[in-house]
Amino acid sequence: MEEYGKILIIAMPLFLVLIIIEKMYDLYKGENHVPLMDSVSSISSGITNAVKDVLGLSITFISYEWIVSKIAIYHIENTIATYLVAFIVIDFYGYWTHRLSHQVNFFWNKHTIHHSSEEFNLACALRQTVSSFINLFTFILIPAALLGVPAKVIAITLPIQLFLQFWYHTKHIKKMGFLEHVLVTPSHHRVHHAINPEYLDKNHSQIFIIWDKWFGTFQEELDEVPPVFGITRPAGTWNPIRINYQHLGLLIMDAWRTESWKDKLTIWFKPTGWRPEHFEEKYPVKKITDVYNFEKYGTENSTKLITWSIIQALITLLLVSYLFNNIAKIGLPNIFIYGFFIFITIFSYTELMDKNRFSIYWETFRLLFGLGILIYFGDWFGLNSILPMGNYIIITYLLFSLGIAIYFTLFDFKIKSAVSVNL
Repeated sequence: MEEYGKILIIAMPLFLVLIIIEKMYDLYKGENHVPLMDSVSSISSGITNAVKDVLGLSITFISYEWIVSKIAIYHIENTIATYLVAFIVIDFYGYWTHRLSHQVNFFWNKHTIHHSSEEFNLACALRQTVSSFINLFTFILIPAALLGVPAKVIAITLPIQLFLQFWYHTKHIKKMGFLEHVLVTPSHHRVHHAINPEYLDKNHSQIFIIWDKWFGTFQEELDEVPPVFGITRPAGTWNPIRINYQHLGLLIMDAWRTESWKDKLTIWFKPTGWRPEHFEEKYPVKKITDVYNFEKYGTENSTKLITWSIIQALITLLLVSYLFNNIAKIGLPNIFIYGFFIFITIFSYTELMDKNRFSIYWETFRLLFGLGILIYFGDWFGLNSILPMGNYIIITYLLFSLGIAIYFTLFDFKIKSAVSVNL
C-alpha cells in the first residue's frame, strides 16, 4: 500500500506533464482532441482510482499466492527471465479480463468509466474504475502459478504493465509500421475505444496485439471509417463517481422492474447492454444511434469555470500527493477519513463542472467535514509540522471553494451559452 503510493507520487507528475505536452501539441496543430473539461474529468477519475488502490479498497477471494502454493509444478527464482514470463502471463490475463468486461453485463460496469470520454487522448487513459471492489479473475493467472512465478514478481509486474498502457491513448500518433503486427499501438486502441459498428468490442489486448489475432477479436483501423469515441449510452456527466455506477444502477433498476424471475437472475450475466424484452420502449435510456451525428457532452463552458476546474484538480493532486507521501504517519483508520475527503472533493467540483446547482450543498458538506477533521485532530493530518500555517491554508481554501461554487451557481451559470468557450 505505502510502496504503491510512493510509485504514484513519481508517476502522477510524469503523466500530467505528458498530458500538458499533448495539449500544447494539439493547440499547435490547431486541433481540439484534448478539451480541458474532459481532461479534468479524466484526471479526477485517475485520482479516485489511485486513492482506492492505495487504500486497498478491494477484496481478492482467492489470492495468487495461495494458488501458487497449491498448484505450482516448478518454483523459479527472481531473474530477468522470471519477470518476462510474468509480463507475458499478465498480458494474457489482461486480455481476457478486458474481453470479459466488454462481454458480460455486470462486468461492464467496472470498465465503462474507461470508455466514457468522447475524446481519445492521454488523459482518458486515466479513467479507471472505483466500482470494482472484488477481484474475480485471479484464476486467469493459473499459467503463472503452474510455473511457480513468485507472488512478489506478479505484484511488481502488474503496475508496470498497467502504466505501459498509457502512451497509446492518442490521436496524434498514426500507424507505426512493423510494430502494428506485434504491439498494441494508438491505431489499434483507437479501434477499441470507437463506437462505430465496425469497431465495437475489438482489440482487447493491452501490450501484445497477438492475443486479439489469435482469439479472433482483431480489427485494423480503416481509413474510410474514422473512429468515433465514447459509449453508446453516453455518460452525460463529468463526475467520474457517477459514471462508475451508472450502468450498475440501470441493471439494478431493470432487475427490480422486470416481472420475470429468470430475467432478474440472468440480467447480470447477459451480453453487455442486454435488457428485458420491450424495456427499451417502456423504460428508454439515451442511446447514440448515429455515431456521426450526435452532440458531445459539455462542450460549452465559460473560461472562468474551465480555469476553476483546472485549479481544483491541481489542488486535489497536491492533497493526494500529501496522502501518498505520508501514509505511515497518517496511519489507520485516518487514511480512510482522508480518502473519503478526497472523494467528496472530486464529487463536489465535478458536480460544479456539470453546472449542477446542488454542488453548493456538496461544497458545504465538504467544508463542514474538513472543519470537523481540523477540530478533531487539531491539524490537517500532521501538516502543521511541515507548514505552521497549514490549518489556516486548509480553512481558507475550503471557504474560498464554497464561495466560488456560490458565485457560479448564482451568477456565472446564467450567462448565455453564446459567450461560452470550448477549450
